[in-house]
Amino acid sequence: MKIFTKEQIKDCDQFTISNDQISSIKLMERAAQSCVSWLSEHCKNHKKFVVFCGKGNNGGDGFAIARLLHAEGFEVDVFVSSPKSTFSDDAQVNFERLEGVSGISIEKFSEVFQYQFDHDTVVIDALFGIGLSRVSEGEYKELIDYLNVVNAVKISIDVPSGLFADKISDDTSSIFKADYTLSFQFWKKSFMHPESGKFTGKVEILDIDLNKDYIYITETDDFAINDELVKSIFKPRQEFSHKGTYGRVNIVAGSYGKMGAAVLATKAALKTGAGLTFSMTPGCGYDILQTSCPEAMFIKTGDQFTNTWEINENSVYGIGPGMGTNSETQKALLKFLKEYEGALVLDADALNMISENKKNLNLISKNTIITPHPKEFERLFGETKDSFERLELARQKAKEYQIYIVLKDHHTQVVSPEGKVYYNTTGNAGLAKGGSGDVLTGVLASLLAQGYSEEEAAVLGVWIHGKAADYAAEKYSKESMLPSDLINEFGNVFEKLNKKTAVKL
Repeated sequence: MKIFTKEQIKDCDQFTISNDQISSIKLMERAAQSCVSWLSEHCKNHKKFVVFCGKGNNGGDGFAIARLLHAEGFEVDVFVSSPKSTFSDDAQVNFERLEGVSGISIEKFSEVFQYQFDHDTVVIDALFGIGLSRVSEGEYKELIDYLNVVNAVKISIDVPSGLFADKISDDTSSIFKADYTLSFQFWKKSFMHPESGKFTGKVEILDIDLNKDYIYITETDDFAINDELVKSIFKPRQEFSHKGTYGRVNIVAGSYGKMGAAVLATKAALKTGAGLTFSMTPGCGYDILQTSCPEAMFIKTGDQFTNTWEINENSVYGIGPGMGTNSETQKALLKFLKEYEGALVLDADALNMISENKKNLNLISKNTIITPHPKEFERLFGETKDSFERLELARQKAKEYQIYIVLKDHHTQVVSPEGKVYYNTTGNAGLAKGGSGDVLTGVLASLLAQGYSEEEAAVLGVWIHGKAADYAAEKYSKESMLPSDLINEFGNVFEKLNKKTAVKL
């Protein structure tokens, strides 16, 4: 799914109005109806909706939503700055329609402080939407601050009020803290970053049937990894195939006391379909690997830590988890990087050893996938003030070194050498545990070995990894799920993928 800027989204609206023979007020009604359909389904146990409407088109959406909710049998109250406000043209039309409905009260913002909210109340935020161009102030700032402490379910329409669509808001800004955001047609870039995404709650993308030609022809470098993109990448396993069809993975990982990382990466490679998997670890891990991963073959790379390993050009290497940063290990890694030009995933301690000297970055071969978390990224490429700036630096470095950067975050970003960014939309806070990244290393190496391109492997790999985490969280909770639980859920992920891509009779 493409991620557009707010200007592109506005252009898409206008293109739809001009080419699909639909008026702007009817398009607003369509958007409102999509919200009400969702609200009716997911808030059926709530009796009352309180809708806060601004003066622009987001307020017009709110007026239409209030009217349609009332028609569905819900109790609805509406708050505005003043009934005599100057609204946008379409908002004015829907305000007048609302005024004609008996049973809906319309109150001023100033009266909200005496309003009685209860556990049956749902607060609808339709103050600003995507058109916000400056920070909230005056009565709007006071209203948002008050609503943020109200004990009720809070739902934003399109964009939480006070939040910019494409950038970080000022630290002093008042931003509506939603439990859910009903976003029209597209993800917004700000939803994907931790500083701004924390205000959206769970994002629901509502299809309001904007013009598909505009969406197809309009270019962007930002994408959300959704089910449709994954289906276009995934290659179901062929019946007439053998282990050689699905490649060889060499996991170079582990050291004394850190063999768990090697186990997780090895099991992940096995469980995601690699034809042959070799665990290249120090001898102190022999019993552990042979017992926990009997399907993998063991190759000794040292005694307590790795100090040498063979190069096999017909293998994909996943290097780094739990290796440690011993000087002999670092020497062996740099020697390997100088001599090897094949498919490669670098993670964890491999990145830490490379970062000790910036010249080492030049040893990384083209099309390598690196998987830094924010701190590892900082060690490699330097400090940035926020995640937006970090992403732009990642674009620069991916292009400079012609590599793929999988920048791990809540919405992990896959950055290509061409500057494309794919934001992952699966996964949850249960992944915030040591070992989750080791699993991802095994997944990415496995997919590369099976013939996926670097971009395909990175995009599909982070989605599979996150989807398994979502299944694990459902079973065990985000608090209790373990990285090993992800591996056990890969079977469910592939089962669903195969069903989605199967030929239907």
